[in-house]
Amino acid sequence: MAAVLTTLTPNSGPATTFSTVVITGSGFANVGPLTVRFGTTATTFTIDSDTQITAISPTGTGTVNVTVKVELNGTSNALPFTYV
Repeated sequence: MAAVLTTLTPNSGPATTFSTVVITGSGFANVGPLTVRFGTTATTFTIDSDTQITAISPTGTGTVNVTVKVELNGTSNALPFTYV
């Protein structure tokens, strides 16, 4: 089963510097390799628990979809992140 995203905190951040974003949902732990993407850009992250990931938002513009891909289970639903 793919990971499920419920919230991004915050759901917006700076366009030209990195910032920390907490992703909450389910299906993050003990499921094999994960990839967190802001739009098409993969980013650095830490799995805090099965329900929380702390990610670093890359630089960007506009609004992008944040997703979590579990290698064996597919890609989560998308949540919007807006660069300001």
